[in-house]
Amino acid sequence: MANRTRNNAIQLYLSDEELEHLNNRLKMLGVQNRSNYMRKMILDGYCIQLDLPELRKAVSLLGRCSNNLNQYARMANATGSFYAKDIQELRERLDEIWQLTRSLLEEVSKVQ
Repeated sequence: MANRTRNNAIQLYLSDEELEHLNNRLKMLGVQNRSNYMRKMILDGYCIQLDLPELRKAVSLLGRCSNNLNQYARMANATGSFYAKDIQELRERLDEIWQLTRSLLEEVSKVQ
């Protein structure tokens, strides 16, 4: 694979107990990619697991707003008109998402 950014392979042997310990750590952190976990541990010495329910809420709201925006665009294209109430509702949801995003960024910036 000529386009690889990481061209250097490292081979590692673990005992059964060490492999079990590694797999338990991956499962505990919810990590799916062993290589990424090991690279992070080698380079930084730690992995941080963030459980941010606000982030899940923001992603959900963003998905709903995107869906609503698409519906409004289809309606405006089909009929040539739209309702101010719908636009105001979309604006309120976007404001809520921005507030969540700001609070999440503040919370994440405190993590070191």
